[in-house]
Amino acid sequence: MPHATARENLRADLSDHVRRAGYYPDLVEDVLDVALADEDVLAHLVQAETTFDDAVRRHLTVLALTPTRLVTAHVDDHEGDAAHPSSAAATTEAVPLSEIRSVALTHVVAEPAEHRPGDSASEVTLAIGWGAVSRIDLEPAQCPDPSCEADHGLTGQLTPDDVVVRVSGAAEGRDALRRAVAFSRSLSAATGAGGRSVR
Repeated sequence: MPHATARENLRADLSDHVRRAGYYPDLVEDVLDVALADEDVLAHLVQAETTFDDAVRRHLTVLALTPTRLVTAHVDDHEGDAAHPSSAAATTEAVPLSEIRSVALTHVVAEPAEHRPGDSASEVTLAIGWGAVSRIDLEPAQCPDPSCEADHGLTGQLTPDDVVVRVSGAAEGRDALRRAVAFSRSLSAATGAGGRSVR
């Protein structure tokens, strides 16, 4: 188990990243405090995202690895109207490490022929699955007979989709990419421990 000072530093570092994200930090810290339930933080990832459609929407995802669990927090804006003020919804989930089924990290590399050992990707996508949410991608089933006009139904792929975090070097910078890869490495090691507590 990490030394007490190191554990305190990791929790303080998580708090610092939440505050730097600037997205309702007091609310985020409160909901994380409940979900972490005084467990040590061994690794963390804080990812803020802003999307633009008919309105500007902000979203924050926090992932925290403890010795026994993966704690996730999602915070979203909800636009208000004349009858209802604007609000934010903050949801946390604590998943035992033994329940995590997959940790998938996709590296997007520009100019792969120029890649050298230790070079970072231009973006990474971390997908963590434990079976609570899955995505089904469907497409028309293909027939090997090019002249066939029959409807062969649909075929598809079921993909775990509990948490997906995308980090772009162009948008968030190289440090954010390194933090995402480091967190993925820590989580992969923890879930590879056969569900045992991580120390």
